[in-house]
Amino acid sequence: MQNRSERDTFAEMYASRLARLWAVERGLAFGRLDHVDEGLLYIGKIGLTDDEQDRLLIDWRAPVAQPFYRATPAAPMGVTRRRHLQTKGRTVVGVDDDLLDLDALSDDDRATLNGEAALLAALDERRTGRMRDIVATIQAEQDRVIRADLNGVLVVQGGPGTGKTVVALHRAAYLLYTHRERLDRRGVLILGPNPTFLRYIEQVLPSLGETDVLLSTVGELYPGLTATARERPEVAAVKGDTRMAEVIARAVRDRQRMPRKPVELALGRYTLTIDRPMLDAARHKASRSRRPHNQARAVFVRSVLNALARQAAKKLGRGLIDEDELADLREELRTEPVVKAALNRLWPYLTPQRLLLGLYGSPERLAHAAAGLTPEERALLRRDPGRASEWTESDVPLLDEAAEQLGEIDEQVLRATALQAEEELAAARQAEEHEREAELAYAREVLELTGLSDVMEAERLAERQRGQGPYLTTAERAAADRTWAYGHVIVDEAQELSPMAWRAVMRRVPNRSMTIVGDIAQTGSAAGARSWAEVLDPYVAGRWRQERLTVNYRTPVELMEVAARVLAAIDPALRAPASVREGGVRPWTAPVAALPELVKAEVGEGGKVAVVVPDALLGPLGERVSAAVDGAVVVAPGTGRGGGAAALDAPVAVMGVTDAKGLEFDAVLVAEPGGIAAQSPRGLSDLYVALTRATQRLGVLYDEPLPRPLGEAFGDLPRRGHMSTNGL
Repeated sequence: MQNRSERDTFAEMYASRLARLWAVERGLAFGRLDHVDEGLLYIGKIGLTDDEQDRLLIDWRAPVAQPFYRATPAAPMGVTRRRHLQTKGRTVVGVDDDLLDLDALSDDDRATLNGEAALLAALDERRTGRMRDIVATIQAEQDRVIRADLNGVLVVQGGPGTGKTVVALHRAAYLLYTHRERLDRRGVLILGPNPTFLRYIEQVLPSLGETDVLLSTVGELYPGLTATARERPEVAAVKGDTRMAEVIARAVRDRQRMPRKPVELALGRYTLTIDRPMLDAARHKASRSRRPHNQARAVFVRSVLNALARQAAKKLGRGLIDEDELADLREELRTEPVVKAALNRLWPYLTPQRLLLGLYGSPERLAHAAAGLTPEERALLRRDPGRASEWTESDVPLLDEAAEQLGEIDEQVLRATALQAEEELAAARQAEEHEREAELAYAREVLELTGLSDVMEAERLAERQRGQGPYLTTAERAAADRTWAYGHVIVDEAQELSPMAWRAVMRRVPNRSMTIVGDIAQTGSAAGARSWAEVLDPYVAGRWRQERLTVNYRTPVELMEVAARVLAAIDPALRAPASVREGGVRPWTAPVAALPELVKAEVGEGGKVAVVVPDALLGPLGERVSAAVDGAVVVAPGTGRGGGAAALDAPVAVMGVTDAKGLEFDAVLVAEPGGIAAQSPRGLSDLYVALTRATQRLGVLYDEPLPRPLGEAFGDLPRRGHMSTNGL
């Protein structure tokens, strides 16, 4: 057993190491520090040593590598020169130098100086459809966030293009490096806004050597369920309200029935009665147990059966009975079909799905359980029987809440409630028995061949060698366990989460070690956040801290000037992040009829193109773009992780704002911005998101009147029709 344990441990260790090495191959070494005291230090994605354990490469997360990101000419931190290496495969194809202390350089060093800013070169690269790591170009304000302390709740507030997402991912890699033992055991969860976004970022952490982090959306938090359908904004607002927690609690209590009239149980020789005092006593005992509904059922059932057993004893003329006789009578009654049926009606086993479907499908149950809601809000919760199994993202936090209230059900009970055929159960037991007999026969043969039959029993050897199933990573085990407590949780686009979603998230991080990333100005969900204090004070009042990212690395100045007009209309107190570069192409407008030709022209310019449209126009405009451009993809709302990802590889993607969140493209065409602004209560925030997805070029196409801030931004500029996109 010791050899087997050692073998498995080494296999796991080397498999993990190999996966990490393969993942970091691209851009493995990206920098060098010319340090006054330490000499030349090469910086890379992971640390490497030679056979003599001399350092070849310093992990970017190591303390000694920190000057690569924070040293400035005013505070050089002992560094004379910072060199950026650009590689293709294992070949160096470019070198950029930042001079931090010119006087300390020798004549030979001065002769080898090179320079074009590595950051701006990276920003001007065309998009590939996947987010890349920024480990070689992390800026000082980003590095401060990445290396912040693990404990507590850190809020990273930043406008579009400030690198919030990629900073959060590098923070995950840094925390795993610095707190490996703690986080390897409990795991790290990263929550994103939609499946397409997760596909967009999925390569970043492996490229940094971290391959065991769980990426999920709120719609995937409930094991065994992937909810991608979306509610109408008004329905999402109701389901996201914290009042739904009390609605679910009352719905559970309502299923613990207390009938006004006694329940008569005809058992042939006699009739037993379940009356209100008996039920009140049983319910009181179940409540005092402080167990969730499904576990408390055992207390309720035992109390009722004890009372029925004493009643039956009197009917049979036995008088006083001892505990053994009471237990026999109780067990006899438990198996009676009429008794079982009555107990199941009075206190049924429930799954979260069954509870919610029963609630949504019954006006009577809704009226009672949701008495705290208005009639209009209750009407929004109603669901037609034909949509019974269609779970939405807004349902998942409610299912999670119901699971907390209900507790787990024994596996045998689940099979029974699913009405699984008795023959199927018998066949499964028979197959299991045959497998065990085969294992036992093999164990006997091994013991006889090795001469150990007198030393060890065959049953014991078979039990030791019985397969334990495939090895699961921490992320895989966590994904399958609803009650898993993570070591750290990162929430991206956190402003979109509803209060009910926050309840589900907080259950998964009882130590409250979190990184929350978002921008209140970009809140588009009707149930989303209006302030970070509103979100966090119910859980960590006075115990959360905030960092701000203020520099926009994505959006050129010309594009951000237009978006800033919309931001001011959302809230005059908000300030757009400062862009670090000019793009040279001013935003332009055109009629919607010109969309197909303008899309083709943008594809000809190179890079990835997105057409962001109101949800109502996704179908007709998507068809026109698909007909004009080969390989164009239309992202339907609620597309799962496999479908929406096709948009990342396509030359053109047509999508709504919700699916565009967190993504970036070389060129973006926003169609009918007035429709985007009008389609939800926070439509201007959605429009702000749409206008800030581009890294190079932005076009606005409209036939209907523009929202006022856009009309003011474009003024009297001429509109385009069938013309090139080389700028005005």
